[in-house]
Amino acid sequence: MIPVAEFKQFTEQQPAFKVLKPWWDVLAEYLTVAMLMIGVFGCTLQVTQDKIICLPSHEPRENLSEAPCQQLLPQGVSEHMGGLRELSGLKNNLDLQQYSFINQLCYETALHWYAKYFPYLVVIHTLIFMVCTSFWFKFPGTSSKIEHFISILGKCFDSPWTTRALSEVSGENHKGPAAGRAMVTTVSATGAGSGKACESEKEKVLVEPEKMVTEPPVVTLLDKKEGEQAKALFEKVKKFRVHVEEGDILYSMYIRQTVLKVCKFFAILVYNLVYVEKISFLVACRVETSEVTGYASFCCNHTKAHLFSKLAFCYISFVCVYGITCLYTLYWLFHRPLKEYSFRSVREETGMNDIPDVKNDFAFMLHLIDQYDSLYSKRFAVFLSEVSESRLKQLNLNHEWTPEKLRQKLQRNARGRLELALCMLPGLPDTVFELSEVEALRLEAICDISFPPGLSQLVNLQELSLLHSPARLPFSSQIFLRDRLKVICVKFEELREVPLWVFGLRGLEELHLEGLFPPEMARAATLESLRELKQLKVLSLRSNAGKVPASVTDVAGHLQRLSLHNDGARLLALNSLKKLAVLRELELVACGLERIPHAVFSLGALQELDLKDNHLRSIEEILSFQHCRKLVTLRLWHNQIAYVPEHVRKLRGLEQLYLSHNKLETLPPQLGQCFGLRLLDVSHNGLRSLPPELGLLQNLQHLVLSYNALESLPDEMFFCQKLRTLLLGYNHLTQLSPHVAALRTLSRLELKGNRLEALPEELGDCKGLRKSGLLVEDTLYEGLPAEVREKMEEE
Repeated sequence: MIPVAEFKQFTEQQPAFKVLKPWWDVLAEYLTVAMLMIGVFGCTLQVTQDKIICLPSHEPRENLSEAPCQQLLPQGVSEHMGGLRELSGLKNNLDLQQYSFINQLCYETALHWYAKYFPYLVVIHTLIFMVCTSFWFKFPGTSSKIEHFISILGKCFDSPWTTRALSEVSGENHKGPAAGRAMVTTVSATGAGSGKACESEKEKVLVEPEKMVTEPPVVTLLDKKEGEQAKALFEKVKKFRVHVEEGDILYSMYIRQTVLKVCKFFAILVYNLVYVEKISFLVACRVETSEVTGYASFCCNHTKAHLFSKLAFCYISFVCVYGITCLYTLYWLFHRPLKEYSFRSVREETGMNDIPDVKNDFAFMLHLIDQYDSLYSKRFAVFLSEVSESRLKQLNLNHEWTPEKLRQKLQRNARGRLELALCMLPGLPDTVFELSEVEALRLEAICDISFPPGLSQLVNLQELSLLHSPARLPFSSQIFLRDRLKVICVKFEELREVPLWVFGLRGLEELHLEGLFPPEMARAATLESLRELKQLKVLSLRSNAGKVPASVTDVAGHLQRLSLHNDGARLLALNSLKKLAVLRELELVACGLERIPHAVFSLGALQELDLKDNHLRSIEEILSFQHCRKLVTLRLWHNQIAYVPEHVRKLRGLEQLYLSHNKLETLPPQLGQCFGLRLLDVSHNGLRSLPPELGLLQNLQHLVLSYNALESLPDEMFFCQKLRTLLLGYNHLTQLSPHVAALRTLSRLELKGNRLEALPEELGDCKGLRKSGLLVEDTLYEGLPAEVREKMEEE
């Protein structure tokens, strides 16, 4: 016999594919096996036993009817057999070879083709059914997607994260919004975690009693390896979804093979019902074999006709049931929108409201999965939820960034606060909030930060920096930070990305904002209201504003320092500055200014003014600074100033003057009348000489003359006996006057890059000057007398 296992290759699939077989496909598979057994059984009988047995007819040729066996048909088989017994004893004069010849000849010519090939047709049709059923599992364009889907589905179903997510979300739904904490913190202790896990499992049993065996009874913390595996699964699901949702080849292939099976069913049913009566027990055979056998008419017996007729009716019955399943499949395919799949029930049950609906082949496979077990799609949905993914990232972060590791990153910042700086992390570890000693928190390039209630544990937090790190702050945390936070720095691509809660921190003393206004809003430069910031003293804004934001006047009564950095964009309107009555420091950096703004002269409390990196060519308005009686620092560096006007002498209260990186070639003698000047920086200019009147600056302590074209220094300059810093590097000096000995307090002297041949030994009289403070070529230093060098090298 032919074993059925030989046909296994036509229908063999991976065991995992069973999840994509709905009940009708499973039933159809069993039916095809039954039909195949019928065909194989019939073929075996056909091969192993005699097919037909023929006897010659003894009727005279002239009396012989067209059907020699016709007279035997009404009486049935028993009567026919009786008739045969009556004829026993007749001599046919035929040998065995002649009988075999006649049997074969009549089998080929007289027996109907349906009776001859019935078992083979059954096998062929069944194999076609099998191929149609499993073709989409073998076709390269569909099998790759199916295998990938089954692989991901199995991993998602078995992942510990799936159980963890479903259990804890279910617990949160019953606990209510008051328990609104991150999932990674709900199981923090063994006792509490077990209690919540048990409570969650009880709720799960009530909702899905039939799935309680599948869900693990205890929710435990994931280890690092399991967390990384779950993270990789999220990425795989994202890529697979994008790939599969692009087309509907699986859906189309399934419809085509189902339509083909239906057409095949009707064809088989019709011709079998028509030809099944052709399977007859007696067959009349008329062949011209008189010359060989002496007979031309034979009455033949089809030995397997009775069995084949019964098998045929069984086969037709199975085909009818198979066809009904195919018709139901077509109804299911066209009656329901299988190219769309909604997770609404899963969202309602789990509380994960962000699970998206899917479409095309992805949706179709999920519909098939539901026919097998809806629990698969429920557990798979966990990996479509961004909330679930963010919680997993949070858990992995907590594993990676332990409190001990975070404490190693603590250091003092420029303001002297103990700062924790985190950069380019996928989220904010909850372990950060265990470091109660943190005073400053700097978060850079961290996406989608959501501060948990645990923020209240940072009782010493006073400074917060958010650099390209969007952050959500719950109301409870806003209340905590509202009066506690003193400094906040926020930097984004656009200012409209700045969180609104920033402008509600009423205890804030310093606000630093960096970002661009959209081009259509740059001229208006509208900023959120600052009225809530009752204690704000420092405001820094780096943007492309066309004017000073009007909301700055909201803090005019207490703002002491304002910094506007415009990155070269021209600042056109500065009238709002006039209202800042108590402003002490003003920075207008890279604002495209060509002249000193008149609004500045109205600031009676102004002490420091910085106009760095503008387009100033003339500073004739410097005379108006006499109205700013408290002005002590004036920074006009990095401009295009060609000269300093004579009325600079009016600034008698000025203590620091920065004129570096300009185009100055001379300094006015009247500069020597600024008797309060303590620092003068005119480096990076084109100065060739200095006025002797500089010697009148008896309070001058720091003089910076580097990177000019000075060939000599006036002796009067050494009358500035309080001078502590003298930078003369990279000029054209050929000698240094011995009068340098008068600078008793000099502690830093730069002479590099000049044309000096030797240093005066009088440098030894500068009691405050040491080798570390003398910046000069080694050859010149070695040329000093030994006692002078020894003196400078003393501690």
